[in-house]
Amino acid sequence: MCRMRSFSSLEEFAGAAGEHLGYSEWLEVTQGSVDQFAGATGDLQWIHVDPERAATGPFGGTIVHGYMTLALLPAMMRAIFAIEKVELGVNFGLDKVRFPRPVPVGARVRGGARLTGVRETPSGHLTAVRMTVEVEGRQQAACVADTLSLFVAPGTPLAAP
Repeated sequence: MCRMRSFSSLEEFAGAAGEHLGYSEWLEVTQGSVDQFAGATGDLQWIHVDPERAATGPFGGTIVHGYMTLALLPAMMRAIFAIEKVELGVNFGLDKVRFPRPVPVGARVRGGARLTGVRETPSGHLTAVRMTVEVEGRQQAACVADTLSLFVAPGTPLAAP
């Protein structure tokens, strides 16, 4: 079982810059969840949604959409760390995203987080976290994404950083 890291304030969180924050729990990515994602996004490519055809394709079976893997990051981050005394956290964007290896449908994945930077802004702290998605039993990561999040303290007006 993974232990969530808890920070008592944005300042304490900023003090962890450069540190690995931990890992999320393992999550199995099912064909049903891939099919739902495909339906929601309109990305119905056979390598994701046609197990029979994909079995003879380049990956030997269906694979998870790269963007679905990316969409798992916020939940993984919430499972890895929490910051007290925060009004809200918003996704601000991504600096760099790579998908070095596909995620086979049915595989278990987990995220690891490294706090790579924190910058104080008028609205709060703009944070950079490098998320690495691992596939159980594989050496190379399936996704490496440099995420940007804005964490806002209570009573702080929200403005663009």
